Amino acid sequence: MKFPMFHVPLVISAGRLLQRPLLAAGLSLVTLTTPAADWPTYRGDYARSGVSKDALPPRLTEAWTWRSVQPPQPAWQGEAKWDGWNKVYDMKPRQIFDRAFHTAIADGRVFFGSSADDKLYCLDTKTGREIWTYFAEGPIRLAPTIEGDRVFFGSDDGCITCLDAASGSVIWRQRAVESDRRIPGNGRVISNWPVRSSVIVLNGVAYATAGMFPSEGVHIVGLDAATGAVRWRQIQTDLPAQGYLLASASKLYVPAGRNNPVVCNLADGKRLHVVEGSGGTYALLTGDLLVFGPGKTGQLNAVEEDQKDQLATFQGSHMIVTPTRSYLHSDTELSALDRARYLELARRRKELSTQQAKISKDLRALAKKAGTEADQARAKDKLAELGVQIDATTEAMEHCVLWRADCPLRLELILAGNVLIAGGGNQIAGYDLERGTQSWKLPVSGDAYGLAVAGGSLFVSTDRGVIHCFGSHGNQASLTQ
Repeated sequence: MKFPMFHVPLVISAGRLLQRPLLAAGLSLVTLTTPAADWPTYRGDYARSGVSKDALPPRLTEAWTWRSVQPPQPAWQGEAKWDGWNKVYDMKPRQIFDRAFHTAIADGRVFFGSSADDKLYCLDTKTGREIWTYFAEGPIRLAPTIEGDRVFFGSDDGCITCLDAASGSVIWRQRAVESDRRIPGNGRVISNWPVRSSVIVLNGVAYATAGMFPSEGVHIVGLDAATGAVRWRQIQTDLPAQGYLLASASKLYVPAGRNNPVVCNLADGKRLHVVEGSGGTYALLTGDLLVFGPGKTGQLNAVEEDQKDQLATFQGSHMIVTPTRSYLHSDTELSALDRARYLELARRRKELSTQQAKISKDLRALAKKAGTEADQARAKDKLAELGVQIDATTEAMEHCVLWRADCPLRLELILAGNVLIAGGGNQIAGYDLERGTQSWKLPVSGDAYGLAVAGGSLFVSTDRGVIHCFGSHGNQASLTQ
């Protein structure tokens, strides 16, 4: 049986400018400085936690709805239906980073890019009315990042762009790779090195990637956040770069599409290692763990800092963490687990399994030598003892599950205050943290792939190019691009 894993909470305190600190030893997560009520990047921070301390009103009403003339145009329409070589069927899509127009919210404005008309939009959070737009030269597939008074994003035209958040005017625009070679790609004319990652801005450096064809070189770049000048560049020739980047105090994590994430040095982008797992563009940092997936079958993998191999694997597609619990989201249910106890047992089981593997190797070597019967017998006894301990540890891990609740809304999960919010087909719903009971549900137009919370409002992005805003007072405004 495979079990869920956990992440360390990110907490927001009062004040105009602040950081979300890590409440545990281990990996030091870095998030951008931001007002408490904002959601200035995808899933709220550079750990991609999906957590907001701000509670939503108990009774949500639709305030406004913005509708695109054309729906999102994803780069990849879906996963292969089956992997005949490995006999895996009903495979999960692993590259779903651009199924909706994901939002970033700051200072009373909603920002998002469009893969349909190549524009970056800025709307008023209260009314949904357009403040300004900016045209790129290719699809904008990922949410922008708001840092201070600037907006950073990349697009399929191969450029990383920095705009003034108030006016939409260009501060700088930098081609990630000097060549402006264009090719047909995903039904469009795009750069040979499209920017298919988000942009992270830390300590005056803007981090991004460009390129999805390893044979052409996939560039990881650090740009001067003030001017766009290239500070350093690393080129990898074996893996693509597609999905939302993550960052800790010293490391940059680069999702690699259907492959496993690449871990790089934040200072210069040099590769440290590639983690083991089953691939996908969903990822989050949690304490001293990187959790990513969903693999081929809806599987999340957890790898500890400075390690390549997995600590644990469990069935699910998303995870949320609080100080004491982790919440796992699968296609059919939500579950809550005792995070600290589960991690303790997972590390213990890994230690026992490592001992078991070593003794098994030693036993095979002893079997080839004469006169080692006594040593072989002791090794076999030890293996049997370890097997019993591993089974007992595995059973104890199962008891870390505190509750399970049916949840057919499988597409997205975030936490606002003490309510888990799940997105699914034509619907979103809120679930109580303590028992998993559904507290409310609301209809939306399409599959809800994007959820964000800011300023007491909930923003929902769907695969039909619709953005809903729910708050305490609604005016039912409907706006079309």
